[in-house]
Amino acid sequence: MIVAGFGYRTGATPASLRSALALAQAGAPPVTHVATLADKLPLLAALGLPMLGVNALDDIATPTRSAASLAARGTGSVAEAAALAAAGAGARLLVARCISPDRMATCAIAQGTSA
Repeated sequence: MIVAGFGYRTGATPASLRSALALAQAGAPPVTHVATLADKLPLLAALGLPMLGVNALDDIATPTRSAASLAARGTGSVAEAAALAAAGAGARLLVARCISPDRMATCAIAQGTSA
């Protein structure tokens, strides 16, 4: 399973998500699922891929260390942590957080061991 994890600000649009995804997907394998925090899941429907909601990101180490993300959600990157959590045990990050040009959304890609 290849999961694109997203973090995004209130006011982000489907175009914000698509832009962040396009940046992250450059050179990465095709994404099979998209993921974010369960309370922010509805906007991902615009991407037309199976969606996975995650609830807690506190214990997921990420290479990115955003102070704002740490304060708000307990992780250095919501996108990276959501991708890793949704991809499952043994997942590895393929692409670190990419930021949309409008700075409203981030996307990271992880690969899980399950199909």
